[in-house]
Amino acid sequence: MHLLMLIFGIVLLPEAYTLKCYECTPGISGTCTDVEKECPGGQRCSAIRVTAYTGGPKPTDVNMKSCASIDQCGEGSVNFGAIKTIINSKCCATELCNIQPAPELSRSSPNGKKCFYCDGKTCDATVNCEGKEDYCLSATVTVGEKVTVKGCASKLICSEQSTEIPGVGRAELSCCQGDYCNSASSTSAGLLLLVAPLISLVMLS
Repeated sequence: MHLLMLIFGIVLLPEAYTLKCYECTPGISGTCTDVEKECPGGQRCSAIRVTAYTGGPKPTDVNMKSCASIDQCGEGSVNFGAIKTIINSKCCATELCNIQPAPELSRSSPNGKKCFYCDGKTCDATVNCEGKEDYCLSATVTVGEKVTVKGCASKLICSEQSTEIPGVGRAELSCCQGDYCNSASSTSAGLLLLVAPLISLVMLS
């Protein structure tokens, strides 16, 4: 009887065990305050850093904390030509372990892979993928009209096929491997319209 209870305990404990983690979502000022949160079973604590290079003198740098599933942990980037966003999601599995912010990751060198990106008029311009960007990406959102962006992405970004962008709607993502494989025609090449929402997409998906 005791052995049976022990077996059930071992099988069921990972399902029932939940972590307490810090949660922190930046507001308009860019700062946030840590609050404690009980995470759903099986999730870990995560410290996330999103760095966006938009052609300005200094990149946009956002830190946040949350609960995360194991497939949301790691390093990733998405490169839309003029705009590149790097995500570093550091996860840990002990109580309130995400107290420190995730470190900033710098841009990597080109890796030889090439994809199409949208330059504001058409979606047949070439972007050189960098670092771990092994996929070509197409993302489509309906914002009054159908808007498409294209570029390079890493596996972490391509793990989602669709996601909700706050204040915009559902984005459909399509990733493929092979140079210029994201060549399907698009309805509209609205890169700048989706810059801020796509940063949110990466942070909140």
